[in-house]
Parts: sequence; C-alpha cells; structure tokens
Amino acid sequence: MKKYLPEGSLIGTPENTRLISTVSGLHEAMAAGKILECRASLCDNEHNIIVDLPCMKGIIPKIEGAVGIDNGKTRDIALISKVNKPVCFKVISINTDKNGCETAILSRRAVQEECRKNFIEKLSPGDIIPARVTHLEQFGCFVDIGCGIPSLIPIDAVSVSRISHPSDRFTAGQDIRVIIKAVDDDRVWLSHKELLGTWEENAAMFKTGQTVSGIVRSVEDYGIFIELTPNLAGLAEIGKDAQIGQHASVYIKAIIPEKMKIKLIIVDIFSAHYKPSPLRYFVKDNHISSWHYPPANAAKVIESYF
Repeated sequence: MKKYLPEGSLIGTPENTRLISTVSGLHEAMAAGKILECRASLCDNEHNIIVDLPCMKGIIPKIEGAVGIDNGKTRDIALISKVNKPVCFKVISINTDKNGCETAILSRRAVQEECRKNFIEKLSPGDIIPARVTHLEQFGCFVDIGCGIPSLIPIDAVSVSRISHPSDRFTAGQDIRVIIKAVDDDRVWLSHKELLGTWEENAAMFKTGQTVSGIVRSVEDYGIFIELTPNLAGLAEIGKDAQIGQHASVYIKAIIPEKMKIKLIIVDIFSAHYKPSPLRYFVKDNHISSWHYPPANAAKVIESYF
C-alpha cells in the first residue's frame, strides 16, 4: 500500500525540489500524476490559495482546495489556515496568458481524493499509522493523517494519565503515531493511549527507592496524583501545596502491581516551563487487535479491542 504522509513530509525531498523548480519539472509531474508540495503564500479574498512555486505562479482554486469545500462539509477556515504552511497538490494544467506568462493550476482536492481511495478507505481498526499534530483544542488533538486530511484524538484517548489540555502532551507540528478505531465515508476515529504501554511496561522503568521526576496531574482530598510517564501515575500523600501542571521530584516508596499502585513521597514541587518529554511508543508493529493495560493479577479492567 502506497504511503500517503501528512503534509510537509515531501517539501524538502530532492525529487519534490527538482520537480517544482522548473517548468519542465512541473510538466513531468503533471504527466505522471505526481504529488508535490510547496508553501502556500496567500489566500485571496475568493479563498484561492496562491502557492510559492520557484518557477511560476501557482494557484489552487477554492474548489480544489480540499475535499468537502464544494458541498460545505469543509469550512473555508481549512483553506485560510494553510497560509505560510506546506500544501500538497497535483498539477492539473499550465496556462499561458496573452503576455506569455505561465500559471500552474493545482489541485489539493485531487490528492486528498486519491489518499482517501487508496489509503484511508483501506485502513482497518487496529492499524497504526503516522500522523502530524495540526492544532490543539480543549477537547482533543487534531492531526493530519495523510495529505492534509484531518482527524481527532479525543482528550481521553491521548494517554492513561489524565491531562487538562492536549498541550500537556503534544505540540503543533509534532509527528506522532495513532491507532485507527473506525473508518466510515467521512470520518476516521483515532486513539493514541494504547501505544504508550501497559502498566507493567511503564512500571518496569522504575524501582523502589529511586527519586524521579513527575508532573502533578490531580490534587484530591486523599492525595496528589503524580504522572511518572504518560501511561503511569503514582499517588503521594498530601503534605505540600500543589497545583495541577507543576513539576515534582518524588521518592518511590512502593510499587504494587496487583493493585496497580505506586506510592510516592514528594521531595519537592515547583513551577517550570519544560517542553513535553519525547513520547515512547511500546508498540512497534503496524497493527494490534487488542490492548490490556493492567497486570494479569490486577482486578481492575482497562482494555481496548479493535
């Protein structure tokens, strides 16, 4: 199956650079149906996208800007928001005006339709694909799953450890992996937490007696939940004032697999502006059928089936 990667994946490649740099290169790409990328420099008052081609002016007419623009399923903001970012396209014609100036007419919609037909519609629940974070909202993380086609990771599917906002875990432009939960004609449902490991896989990175770093994720009457990894948190007794999002250094008092508990003692809590740590993916395959988070001897059930 041909890979249709998120927008921005082709823009710096030697072949893309060669094809967009000359008139002959654009003709070659048009004849072969090649997917190209370049920076969108402007969206005019009619919502046509002007593309910054090195060899001539490029225009993506509004109707060719994205799948769904023609019937209103995709809003105009999807075009406006592409300015100053890479866009993918196919060359559909090269027009010459009466003064001999050439203009490339481009279609992003054609690329997305091909991506849907040859890639998205062939995906099955449990498939794992690359994605790129595009923007973050309180309720979840929007990602590009191929050629600018958007999908959403709901906030409760980002990780086992609860977060107050997707920016606690992701940044715009970040390349991540996602799991397909379901696909229909218009939408793709995604998850992410299953890739970040089981309780045992995460707990195996720590030992009793260690002092490690963490992030405050919840403050309750009975204790403070400290995230050690995106899929693992421990509980510390109330003893210090703490606010959600603060960083902490914690001493690991006990690790109890059958209860899925890690007992912590807070050494220090402080405010800091650290970037989210790089994600560690425990799943290396391109497909999973099921995921079971708790240890085998734990009573609690947390699992996913695809």
